[in-house]
Amino acid sequence: MKTLAAKIESSTPAHRDRAIDGLRALALLAVPTGHWLLGGFTLSSDGAIHNASPLGTFAGLAPVSWVLQMLGIFFLVGGYASVLSYRRRKGSTRAWLGGRLARLGRPVLGVTAVWAALLPVLHFGLGVPVDTLRTASTLVIQPLWFVGVYTVVTALTPLCVRAARRLGVWAAAPLLGSVAAVDFLRYGPYADAVPSWLSLLNILPGWLFAYQLGVSWGEGRVNRRHAWALLLGGAALFAALLLTFGYPASMVGVPGEARTNSHPPSLLVLALAAAQSGAAILLRDRLGRFLKRPALWAPVVVVNLSAMTILCWHQTAMLTAAIPASYAGEVAGLVGAPDSVGWILARLAWMPVFAGLLVLIGRYARVFESPWAKTGPARRTLAGLLAAGFAVFALGLA
Repeated sequence: MKTLAAKIESSTPAHRDRAIDGLRALALLAVPTGHWLLGGFTLSSDGAIHNASPLGTFAGLAPVSWVLQMLGIFFLVGGYASVLSYRRRKGSTRAWLGGRLARLGRPVLGVTAVWAALLPVLHFGLGVPVDTLRTASTLVIQPLWFVGVYTVVTALTPLCVRAARRLGVWAAAPLLGSVAAVDFLRYGPYADAVPSWLSLLNILPGWLFAYQLGVSWGEGRVNRRHAWALLLGGAALFAALLLTFGYPASMVGVPGEARTNSHPPSLLVLALAAAQSGAAILLRDRLGRFLKRPALWAPVVVVNLSAMTILCWHQTAMLTAAIPASYAGEVAGLVGAPDSVGWILARLAWMPVFAGLLVLIGRYARVFESPWAKTGPARRTLAGLLAAGFAVFALGLA
């Protein structure tokens, strides 16, 4: 490990912004940690597993979701890194966007195509119930919405840069206002007259908010005074929305709850993102110095190099343990109602197992992050058709 850390340290350019990579790695690892901690399975009489969550029983766990919901940080550093990359581009803007979008698309196409090929094998070859496969497909495709949204905001980078140069940190204010207006309509006194589809208007501005802050930060238009305002203002708005306006406390969906904060994002998500962004900007220099240590910097590099693999395959790692276990009946912390303290303790014990399985899967799945130089048109077409078929099944259209 010392040798690997030293090798990574020696190959790191002096100009590398370690704090940005550290923040990205932290936000990345929060995704599987949150899904593994707050996602469980129940077992039906026919042996099929179904999604469940301990938040349905333990409402007091909601603050855990405040810590693990770090997509605001991810979009913030994504916007910052995009600005740097955009400045360094040697070709056209179109070519730059094409390269970045291909890096996002290849791993998604890979995981969905592999699962499409696995579904008939699991059902007809191993007798896995269809309901279990639907549960698995839902979980696999669940994190991929993020990639779709991130693809769209990445495509808007040139516009975000122009807005940042003209308005600075205030370029994100209209996005906050847009989400506030939609929330007022869907939760305010006229909520009964508002169509349900109106909430979808929050998807783009809701996730673009932190990305635009990151772009403005990368353009040098966000200073420490702005960061303090984001931290304190975001925290104050977060508290007001919880205590006065009755927003759900959990940052993830809870079974049986009529309202959710994340799908699509509510104003509470933006308040948390603002507070997290302010804290990240304020801590940047300290974090950069902290990551000067090779032993701490090496894991950050490894995580960042496997970013899309972690996002795309972490649910598969949990399912790799849960599906075989379901044949043995209920297994504490893995398959069985997540409604006891014992389940929570057992789930914590399963976390290293999930992590180990993810490392094992990632060893082979990382190939999808590399350019598909040896993959011809026929194989790419087949992968696309498999991925489309999997999406149809996962979304319940088949």
